[in-house]
Amino acid sequence: MKKRNKLAMLALSIGVALGYKKKKEGPEPTWFRSIQEQEIKEVKRYIARGQNVHVTNRRGRSALMMATYNHHVELAEILIEAGANVNQQDDLKNTPYLYAAAEGYVDILELMNGKINPHITNRYGGNGLIPACERGAVETVAWILTHTASDIDHINNLGWTALLEAIILGDGSKNYQQIIKLLLEAGANANIADKDGVTPLEHAEKRGYSEISRLLIQHLNRL
Repeated sequence: MKKRNKLAMLALSIGVALGYKKKKEGPEPTWFRSIQEQEIKEVKRYIARGQNVHVTNRRGRSALMMATYNHHVELAEILIEAGANVNQQDDLKNTPYLYAAAEGYVDILELMNGKINPHITNRYGGNGLIPACERGAVETVAWILTHTASDIDHINNLGWTALLEAIILGDGSKNYQQIIKLLLEAGANANIADKDGVTPLEHAEKRGYSEISRLLIQHLNRL
């Protein structure tokens, strides 16, 4: 087999393994230019004329998904008020909610309050809470715990809960200490270990995160 063919087969096998599907090529929905250019008045005109706000482009992205990717709060508000689905997934398995949670866009999350399906997961098998914990986004974590019914002990494809993610991928700083505290106060199970049987406390101690270790020990002693 020629080298070029081998590379093509490798790329194809990776795509299948990751669950990617090739989208049919086609033109962008007409009104998406107004979405991309953030032409608020024009977007409102389309909606007033009955534009379907759920229509997607060849990457499976809705107008709201595009507005969220661009962190355009006013446009997101208009679309949500027009009935745009905050749980509609694109070809990367992102939803407007999941992406806003991962990026810490609390201003957009506020617009979604009461419309979120917290059980939809991203391409890594995580709910919205897990990447927010990974990135040390304290305000976002607090918002999700307060305003959604997210499974606090949900386990992603790596075998990590939000608690494990905050420890393993965090740096032990004050933001992560606050997140650990929020998770424990909200009822996170500190005994859930990773795929190798390593507990959150063992991970914290291994990394020298003394304050996080103290919080975990204090919590475990109360059980």
